Amino acid sequence: MLHMTLVANMLNAVGGKPVVADPRFVTDYPAKLPYAKEQVPIALRNFGPEAIRTGLWIERPERIDELPGAGEGPDPRGWTSIGQFYATIREGMIRLAERHPDLFSGKLEYQIGPEDFYNSGGMAFPVTDLPSALKAIELIAEQGEGLPGSIYNPDRRLFGQAREVAHYFRFMEIHQERRYGPLDTPASGPTGPALPVDWTAAYRIDPEAKVADYPPGSEVRTAADRFNRVYARLLRLLDRSFNGEPEQLRAAVPVMLELRDLARQLYANPHPDPHKVAHGLHASPTFEITHLELAHAKADLEAGAGSAPLLAELA
Repeated sequence: MLHMTLVANMLNAVGGKPVVADPRFVTDYPAKLPYAKEQVPIALRNFGPEAIRTGLWIERPERIDELPGAGEGPDPRGWTSIGQFYATIREGMIRLAERHPDLFSGKLEYQIGPEDFYNSGGMAFPVTDLPSALKAIELIAEQGEGLPGSIYNPDRRLFGQAREVAHYFRFMEIHQERRYGPLDTPASGPTGPALPVDWTAAYRIDPEAKVADYPPGSEVRTAADRFNRVYARLLRLLDRSFNGEPEQLRAAVPVMLELRDLARQLYANPHPDPHKVAHGLHASPTFEITHLELAHAKADLEAGAGSAPLLAELA
C-alpha cells in the first residue's frame, strides 16, 4: 500500500489523476506484467513454491547500464525487473523537470503524508518537487530489490527505521528455508538460521477461479460475491483517498481486514466443483470487479457502511 500511495502522490504532483475505482484498474487473473521481457503468468495462487517463485520473479534485482524500451509483449527490449521500470520513470521525471519548470504544480491538498498513513515499513510523504519524486522512486524500487549490492532495503537510510531485508530476499529466505545472516550479501545467499517451511499448510485453490465457477445461490457464491463487493468498497475508499480526501486512507485499513476475514471463510469451503474437490482444491476469492460492484460500493459508502460490518463483528 505504501508504494501505491507514493505513486498516487507522484501522479497528483504533476497534475495527473489516480483512477482506482474502475474495472479497468483490476486485472483479469492470470495476468502478465505489461512490457515485461518474460511473460510469466501472475495468478491468484495459494502459498506454495509456485507463489514464492512468482514473487521472486517480480522482485528480482537486475541493474543494467542501458534502460530497455517499452516493448509490446515478449519483446527483447522489455523490462526484466521492477527496478528497471522505475529507473525509466526516474529518467523521464528528470527530463520533464528540465523542460518544464512548473511540472510539479498539482494540488498540495491531494498529497498523502504520514498523518494519514497507517504504521508500516517505510513512510508516506508528500511529493512536491523533483527531489521528493526521486526519493519516492528510490524507496519503491529498493524496498523490493534492496540497496545496490545489499540484501537490505533503504528504510534505515531514508527514515532512520530498523534495517529490514528487502522483499526479494525475504522471498529467497522462504524459498531456501534459511534466513540471511548479518554479513550475507546477494551473492552469498542466506547462510543464517534454518527457516523450516510447511509447504502443505495452506489451503490449495484454483489459480484461475472465477465467480461464475460457483453455483448461483450457493453459500460459496454468496461469499465470493460479498468479497468482491467489499473489495469494490476498498477501491472506492482508495480512489477517494488519492483524489482529495486523504483521511479516507485510514478508513480503508479496517476494510482490508474485513477482506482478510471474508477470504478465510471462502478458503474453509471445498470447491463446489466435484472434479476440483477430488484434486483437493478449495473455494477462494476471485478479485473480480464490474461497474455493478462499484455502484453497490458507492451506495454502501454513502450510507455510511465504511468498515461498519467488520467493526460490528468485532464488537
